[in-house]
Amino acid sequence: MINLLYLTFGENIENHYQANFSILSFLKESQKINSITVITDRPMFYNRYKEKVDVIEVNEQMLSDWQGETRFFWRIKLKALELLAEKYAQGSIVYLDSDTFLYRSVDLLAEQIKMNTAFMHVMEGALSSLNTKTEKLMWEQVQGKKFGGVEITAQHAMWNAGVVILPSEKKTDAIKLALKICDDMCQAGVTRRLIEQFALSVALKEVYNLEAANSWIGHYWGNKAEWNAAIGRFFGDSHLKDISIQQEIAGMENFDLFSIAVRKRRSSMVTKLSKVIDRFFPVKSVEYINRNKI
Repeated sequence: MINLLYLTFGENIENHYQANFSILSFLKESQKINSITVITDRPMFYNRYKEKVDVIEVNEQMLSDWQGETRFFWRIKLKALELLAEKYAQGSIVYLDSDTFLYRSVDLLAEQIKMNTAFMHVMEGALSSLNTKTEKLMWEQVQGKKFGGVEITAQHAMWNAGVVILPSEKKTDAIKLALKICDDMCQAGVTRRLIEQFALSVALKEVYNLEAANSWIGHYWGNKAEWNAAIGRFFGDSHLKDISIQQEIAGMENFDLFSIAVRKRRSSMVTKLSKVIDRFFPVKSVEYINRNKI
């Protein structure tokens, strides 16, 4: 049994229609999905699929509690996993960031999950060899030290946590270990930006075989603008035509998931030049409707 989990919050509508689109991509395989859960502070954005999706509403207090004593925001992802693991004790858990989609049948993936293999989206590399300032600093802070009872070595890799798949067996153990590693790192003052991601990477590798899920699930974190535009057109068309959910699911068959890049790398010089251009060539004229004429 596969149980999907989304965690969405905030007023940015793009995050919510991304999650709706991701849900639709899995509803094409609905006979293979046991449940779909959205944990959110904006339940109204999921009303269209209320017959197919279990919405758990969270408030600021709950999100605050989930951050723990060290007040680490992204600890809420681990707590959301814990909540769903308790709810579906006998099934596997598939956590998905909103900017993801299924592009291939889950049959083979489901078989590998049954063989006690966990998945994250893709391995980014050994932490000891990664090149960003955050990753270099993190490696300096954790190498050779124990967190959650696990000594961090040069073999421990960083995995992208846009997808996290936990087999039914031992999932509670894996989540508890990830939480302990996360809390220990926060208490030790490790730079925080990637802590929950690395905690999951280490914990899942300790408990399971860990593989990449990118052969089944796309993750367009590196090109959100183009995907948001395409998804906006898709839902705009659905809304204007007032089509049924089943028609919308069927319409996913015609959505070309392969024609839009999931990642685009641009030179930082583009951003710098754009700022220079905006500074030297500011907008010259802005006009609004005159409210006083109403």
